[in-house]
Amino acid sequence: MEGERPAISPNPDDGRLYETLRGLDQEGKPVEAAVINERPLAIYLNGTEIVTAMTIGDYPEYLAVGYLLNQNMLSERDHIRAVEFDAEAEAVVVRTDRVSDFEQKMRKRIRTSGCAMGTVFGDVMEKFDTVKLDPGAELRTSWLYALAKRINTMPSLYLKTGAIHGCVLCERDRPLVYMEDVGRHNAVDKIAGYMFMNGVPAVGKSFYTTGRLTSEMVIKTVQMGIPILMSRSGFTAWGVDLARRADLTLIGRARGRRFLALAGEHRIVFDADPSAVGDEPKGVGRKSAEPDD
Repeated sequence: MEGERPAISPNPDDGRLYETLRGLDQEGKPVEAAVINERPLAIYLNGTEIVTAMTIGDYPEYLAVGYLLNQNMLSERDHIRAVEFDAEAEAVVVRTDRVSDFEQKMRKRIRTSGCAMGTVFGDVMEKFDTVKLDPGAELRTSWLYALAKRINTMPSLYLKTGAIHGCVLCERDRPLVYMEDVGRHNAVDKIAGYMFMNGVPAVGKSFYTTGRLTSEMVIKTVQMGIPILMSRSGFTAWGVDLARRADLTLIGRARGRRFLALAGEHRIVFDADPSAVGDEPKGVGRKSAEPDD
């Protein structure tokens, strides 16, 4: 509903996430600008260091769990015993009751070939090809228009600092969880971690991202079991190919009354008159596409 707020949404007043720096504008006048922070976060799975991610630093536990899930290093059947964040060490340790399948595969691959190259990508694509998305899910165009308006005008770090991406878990015309980070992959991983740790099912959900619809975004959305992916930005050809392969509904260039669907069109219900929606007003919401959008 219009008055409801997401369970998690950006907090542009959180001074830990950005700095105010001084500089000069195009006329040589002194100005102050809010600039997003990024810091390293080491992610461990039990005793194995997996990756160091550059992140804005909020919700590190969700980011770590979501990353491991989306890389197929954890599965839904793994029981997480603890998620421990050490702010001083800038590290998160995810502990499971048993040695994960990924850890076993890595040890075997290193013992037999001396190299683990390709293990992660192969495992990710193996899971991708087994996911069956809900063919009966639907996206009403009235929901799409309402979501785009709410998300793009909601207070956010993007509007304060730029140089950041947002991802939103949605249900019908409601944003449920809105995460931001310097990389779109981090933002979607935070939502994956939130869903897993809070028992939020993918049934009836859709996903909105402010960034490009790349192969990575498609793969992660499919692995999360969400059948609909939307963006105000454009596509990559491989992203479209993978969406069609998985029967994922893929909608991009959603700005004002306009959008383009290149996969899974059968889920779209055209229940809104585009002429009644109008074009996106200039200077409203996410005002312009940055080069990394």
